[in-house]
Amino acid sequence: MLLTLAQNWWAIVLRGVCAVLFGLAAFLWPGLTVTVLVLLYGAYALVDGVLAVLWSLAGRHLGAFPWGVLLAGVGGIIFGVITFLWPDLTALALLYLIAAWAIVRGAFEIIAAFHLRREIENEWLLALSGVLSVLLGVVLFIAPGAGALAVVWWIGAFAIVVGVLTILLGVRLKRLNDRLGRQMAMPRR
Repeated sequence: MLLTLAQNWWAIVLRGVCAVLFGLAAFLWPGLTVTVLVLLYGAYALVDGVLAVLWSLAGRHLGAFPWGVLLAGVGGIIFGVITFLWPDLTALALLYLIAAWAIVRGAFEIIAAFHLRREIENEWLLALSGVLSVLLGVVLFIAPGAGALAVVWWIGAFAIVVGVLTILLGVRLKRLNDRLGRQMAMPRR
């Protein structure tokens, strides 16, 4: 699993960049209509899910299969497709959909970090991303009437923080991949 992560570091960074861009869009255009927010969320969840599935399948022959990442990706794809099929969802339904997705994604990221703890240093970045995701979902379930603007800003802040943490994880994995590549290229005595 570690080798798969290191070799596909770019996919993790790309997931983080998508999250940051989504978060910035939420802050730059807070007056988005519910329909536009639904479409932005659907696109983000779909792209994030596809990248997670590709990442998990890329290393299916190398070590332990990352089921948590695969399931989180499938969940993202499902939630993304649902938002495109029913763009007229109410703000409350969208809020609950996002809350449920955040909790599911976070739980699987925590599970994946737990499995990585023996293979990589600083797996806590993935675990912290998962914890933040779960916390966002819980807050959205508890206080759904906080107002559309507050929800947009919460989601934007969440996406930026999780995106930055994901980018940091990807950069660390790139360094690991470079180090592994140098080790493999060195002649053995």
